[in-house]
Amino acid sequence: MIKATKYLLSGFLTMLSIVTFAQREDTGNYDYDRELFFGINKNTNGGLIGGFSIKAGYKIEEDKFQFFGLDLVNVKNPKEVRYNTVLGNSFIFGKSNYLYSIRPYYGREIVFFNKAPQQGVQISALAAVGPSIGIIAPYYIEYALSRVETVREQYDPEVHQSRFNVLGPGRIFEGISNSEVAFGGNAKAALFFEFGTFKSSAVGLELGYQIEGFSKEIVLMPTTENRQIFQSAYFTLYYGFRK
Repeated sequence: MIKATKYLLSGFLTMLSIVTFAQREDTGNYDYDRELFFGINKNTNGGLIGGFSIKAGYKIEEDKFQFFGLDLVNVKNPKEVRYNTVLGNSFIFGKSNYLYSIRPYYGREIVFFNKAPQQGVQISALAAVGPSIGIIAPYYIEYALSRVETVREQYDPEVHQSRFNVLGPGRIFEGISNSEVAFGGNAKAALFFEFGTFKSSAVGLELGYQIEGFSKEIVLMPTTENRQIFQSAYFTLYYGFRK
């Protein structure tokens, strides 16, 4: 968590240095009333790709917007480690469940620095809150009980005691019908940096902090500490359209 936060802070300082130069340019007129963005998320509770986002914003005042969004993310336990089997498969030993979080939210955005239609960087601050729907899906592994007998089942620390007996993960979406649902809420605060050379489209980077809590503890790995509340630093790379 600390290491990832340092990387995000370093990226934030780099953005500020870019903005210092960009705001010296002509700001011109860059007026729009609506925007729609699609994003890919990376966060300290996720993997290489943490999830996907969609966000729609509407102007309230000259420098204020309201927006509605939806995040779909895969939440992981920080103790998760991938291993390779003799068959070349990759699996996570000790993992019992996936957690897929569906996060609809509503928020407000304040623009600090505007950009010209074809140059510069726009900076804004935003905050959002909303409910969370957690889909807790079982994580299956293929386990060798003997040289001739194997099973595919959800990890159980009482049964699957050796990672060297694991032949690989289960089939994709195996056991999804046995998923459970947990309800909760989420909140985030972030800075949004918008780039682009066209008035009607833009590329943006959202850099921020997120907290999410559920009504019960989510058991991702039975043999280690599990949580009811998840905190993460994150960034989301967006591409979108404006009118």
